[in-house]
Amino acid sequence: MTTPKQLTLPITGMTCANCVATVERNLKKVKGVESAAVNLSSERATVIFDPTLAGLDDLVERVKRAGYGIASGEADLVIRGLSDDNDARRLEKTLAALEGVLSAQVSFTTERARVRYIPTLLTQQELRQAIATAGFQAIEMGGDAEDAEASARREEIRLQRRYLTVGLIFTIPLFVLAMSRDLGLLPAALAHAGWLDWVMFALATPVQFYVGRQYYVGAYKALRNGSANMDVLVAMGTSAAYFYSLPIVFGLLSGHVYFETAAVIITLIKLGKFLEARAKGRTSEAIKKLMGLRAKTARVVRDGVEIETPVDEVQVGDIVIVRPGEKFPVDGVVVEGRSSVDESMLTGEAMPVDKGPGDMVIGATMNRLGLLKFEATRVGKETALAQIIRLVEEAQGSKAPIQKLADRISAVFVPVVILIAAVTFAVWYFLVPQAVNADVSAFTRALIHTVAVLVIACPCAMGLATPTAVMVGTGKGAELGILFKSSEALERAGRLNLVALDKTGTITRGQPVVTDVIAGPQLRGGEDELVRLAASVEKGSEHPLGEAIVAEAGQRELVLSEPQGFLAEAGQGVVAQVNGVEVAVGSTRLLESRQLSLNGFEREVQRLQAAARTAVLVAVDGKVSGVIGIADTVKEGSPEAIDALRQQGLKVAMITGDNRQTAEAIARQVGVDLVLAEVLPGDKAAQIKNLQKDGHIVAMVGDGINDAPALAQADVGIAIGTGTDVAMASAPVVLMSGDLRGVPRAILLSRRTLRTIRWNLFWAFFYNAALIPAAALGLLDPMLAAAAMAFSSVFVVSNSLRLRKFSVS
Repeated sequence: MTTPKQLTLPITGMTCANCVATVERNLKKVKGVESAAVNLSSERATVIFDPTLAGLDDLVERVKRAGYGIASGEADLVIRGLSDDNDARRLEKTLAALEGVLSAQVSFTTERARVRYIPTLLTQQELRQAIATAGFQAIEMGGDAEDAEASARREEIRLQRRYLTVGLIFTIPLFVLAMSRDLGLLPAALAHAGWLDWVMFALATPVQFYVGRQYYVGAYKALRNGSANMDVLVAMGTSAAYFYSLPIVFGLLSGHVYFETAAVIITLIKLGKFLEARAKGRTSEAIKKLMGLRAKTARVVRDGVEIETPVDEVQVGDIVIVRPGEKFPVDGVVVEGRSSVDESMLTGEAMPVDKGPGDMVIGATMNRLGLLKFEATRVGKETALAQIIRLVEEAQGSKAPIQKLADRISAVFVPVVILIAAVTFAVWYFLVPQAVNADVSAFTRALIHTVAVLVIACPCAMGLATPTAVMVGTGKGAELGILFKSSEALERAGRLNLVALDKTGTITRGQPVVTDVIAGPQLRGGEDELVRLAASVEKGSEHPLGEAIVAEAGQRELVLSEPQGFLAEAGQGVVAQVNGVEVAVGSTRLLESRQLSLNGFEREVQRLQAAARTAVLVAVDGKVSGVIGIADTVKEGSPEAIDALRQQGLKVAMITGDNRQTAEAIARQVGVDLVLAEVLPGDKAAQIKNLQKDGHIVAMVGDGINDAPALAQADVGIAIGTGTDVAMASAPVVLMSGDLRGVPRAILLSRRTLRTIRWNLFWAFFYNAALIPAAALGLLDPMLAAAAMAFSSVFVVSNSLRLRKFSVS
């Protein structure tokens, strides 16, 4: 069976939700396409298809046939190593065969290659690598590859600005002239002069057919594809006013011209589109910030020499040098040096992290103190930052379930509005009686109200309501170290009522440490001697409790002795000779097997066990000389995180394999509501299912890999502390840091985003539901209707942009 392929295409020319539906419908018509999701805010289409039945060319051609375009970048490269024209032809074929290349031209004479490509599928670095693989060298002459898609968007904004400027130049004097005449501000001789209508005609025509050209072209393409969009409504409304006025100018009819109505409608809508395009650009600022974090160059040691090279040319296995104040260019493992690293730009954690040999470093984070040498382990698209950018872009391109209602309405919206407009005209023309001494005829009156209905309707606001909020919300999450892999996860997280937390590694550190040392009075040297003897016995042990005791001795800077006659008792403890004395370290079962009494330490053992700590007894020469308490300590921030979740109205459950007594003790420390103890690792998913059966909408927080079944069963799986393996985690929500406080932040951000989407949808639906009837009843002037329509989309986008100010404090 062929594995389905996924491509993301940057679409140009979309103006409203109907455009989205048209592009989706046309892409799905391509044989082999399994699904197509188009996002109006990011202007991207994500297509999943069978590569044996369809290819990139088929998809691009279908988009173009639907009347839309594909944003493309252009690389201008100087080629070194071309021997003759055959080399040029061979390289041209190589480049043309790359997925994402739209056209390739290589000239042997000028030694230049010009390549048009789709920036979401290919980068200029990959082009240069393909040229190098073919045996040539490429020197870039054009701009940065990553800006190709952004350049297409900027060009669109420049075009809208030019149209708006031309529109204002002609519309303002036209509007002033028309209003002055209507309000009686002009001398009678001038107001009734025949040539005045010709002046208005001259001012209105460039606006109608140059500034408004996009609406005619868009309407034609939409109707050709068997659909209707916003362009159809604007073209119909303005054409009705403009062409109604022509017979009056030519003297074929008497009456009032409405050139200013058509011109003002087009210019106001163009103003709205310009402001909307600028605002939509700001919704993707978070992605631009993430891209801006990347280092441009790297210092690499090759053949014993330190050289500076572009970051794209760093290879796995290279030794890279990073000095204080510099960014790590790629991911890797420290091989030499110690330093403190600021990882806040990716994890959201403000405190620097100490790094030494063997520690992982993440590309784009900042080296603060010392010089570090590290071995590159992940480069290019495999780095943590590249994965994060990809995940956020995929989330921004996905559709939230709440958007389905808007999509269904948008699919029939324009035809319904045209029907309402037709009914409006018929009612006002045939049924509503004409007022005595009315200034306008019944036909003119009906036409004005019909135009108002056509231009007041705004499918754009409905189309932008959800995707703009999702874009800003997911981008803000990425800034805070919270990665939503889909807009569905972002929406679901806002509906949760119970959060289940895995104990080990989530609430607690997952690494046992010594918490208590109680030495008997008969032991010379007190606590330090007790720890030294126990650690000397455990020196070669791989048991977590033994490692905790050895670590404690290291913190106390104690000198350990070599144990002799080491003997391990499975499940009980260890015994060895240390400095001529026999030392036994283990549980009460070890003492019972050796018929030793607790020597008065019974109460201490009970106290430690009641506090969820493991009591390790130490016997010297057959007498218990002390007890060491060991526990998996609660992470800093866990109690605050759980308290924050409860303040948000959520119930908090803890899932653990520990016995009930230990689990209850941890629960009391952190304040969880529900304890699920003695749960085997394989049974966690069943426990989540039981919670769901009780009517809870459940989030499971745990290790992104080990807890995969439970994370998949939960309504929202949240993987915590996955570090650089963000793509490996099976959960739809990933927290870059291991701090549990990221969970309430993620849920709060989701709730704010969901609230913003609801407000956007309410505005979009209320606007249309209230103002379309108002226009049909004759309560709205067409120019006021155009102004309201133009700014409805701007309102929705601006409301979504408020999420950028989201604060976790």
